[in-house]
Amino acid sequence: MEWMKAVRRLRETRRPGVLVTVATVRGHAPREAGAKMVVGRERSWGTVGGGNLEAVAEERARAMLEDPTSTAELVTLSLSDKVPYQHGVQCCGGEVTLLLEPLPVVPAVAVFGMGHVGLELARILARHDLELHLVDSRADQLTRERLTVLDDAVAAVHAHQVPVLPELVIAELPPGTHVLVMTHDHAEDAALCDAALRATHLGSIGLIGSTAKWTRFRKKLAAEGHSPDAIARITTPIGLPDLGGKEPATIAVSVAAALLQQFQAEQTGPAGRAGRTETPSTAESTR
Repeated sequence: MEWMKAVRRLRETRRPGVLVTVATVRGHAPREAGAKMVVGRERSWGTVGGGNLEAVAEERARAMLEDPTSTAELVTLSLSDKVPYQHGVQCCGGEVTLLLEPLPVVPAVAVFGMGHVGLELARILARHDLELHLVDSRADQLTRERLTVLDDAVAAVHAHQVPVLPELVIAELPPGTHVLVMTHDHAEDAALCDAALRATHLGSIGLIGSTAKWTRFRKKLAAEGHSPDAIARITTPIGLPDLGGKEPATIAVSVAAALLQQFQAEQTGPAGRAGRTETPSTAESTR
């Protein structure tokens, strides 16, 4: 079906849309209940009946696309020449109720380092509707057997096993991706931080580790030409500062909760980048 292909295309290209469904029909109408169309910013796919009915649906859907807080809504229209109309008369004689459902761009997260914390974090994030990229330079961390815990994932999971220069994956990530750096190797972490700061298309950048580790990294990044403002894009420690504990599962819950808070903030208003703090948190150097 064309509308199903359109939903998939919008999701793959990370563009928002609105799914319009004929929810109920009373009397005569050009389409039956269940008919669907998808409205994007530039075009639409499928049809719910044409004419004033469809034009009103497209107009309302595009208004929803401009409001990130929009939720599903019902719109009822009478198909009669006796009622006000905006885009031409439809006199079928019936009444149609349309259900308009936003199709938002789902968040994207890239976890660099699939050790104990990374795997626990992937298990939590995979339960949410998002695009999840898992990256590791070690082949044994991304085996089919190890990732069976993600078989029931709601998220779209992409595994990247990159034995050399895993930082090259950063250029391939979707716009707005939230990057979490938590590999087994501090040198690899440093290279990833450098590459993430040089990228212009990412969302937040988080680094797992201690204050001592960050002190070394900050000096190294400055020496490599990054300005203080650029370096401040990196949040470390990561996670909720009030949730203590060094168990991998605890750290993963903390980091996931902080990310979910950020996703919620992005949906309800201008995205707010979490400021980096120097206080200890759960997300220290345990992996």
